Amino acid sequence: FILTPPPGSCETTGICDCCSDLDVCCFACWCFPCFTCSTMSTFGENFCLPLLDMIVAVRSRYGIQVNMTSDCMYATFCNTCSWCQIAREIKRRKQTLTIINGITVLCVTESLECQRDCG
Repeated sequence: FILTPPPGSCETTGICDCCSDLDVCCFACWCFPCFTCSTMSTFGENFCLPLLDMIVAVRSRYGIQVNMTSDCMYATFCNTCSWCQIAREIKRRKQTLTIINGITVLCVTESLECQRDCG
């Protein structure tokens, strides 16, 4: 099963909260094309997805309240800040689910990264 926040939740960071995650901010400032590809890949989307579609996909997956007027304004005039906000949301909302049975501990993330036997 997949754990998701309740519908209607808000973003965990604002559009101008770049200092809350300097890794994301610096990556976006120094190599923006690589940053956008990395963000889309982390989210599991196509590399050709436009920014506004990416915003809608992130909001839909995580149940974030939609405000299309501000999303359109941010995507048009604050492109880099919008991408940084999306990257921070994806990073903060990735959830780890631990399933334990008598033999195996399985750590499951969206990308199914780790698995180890506790044998």
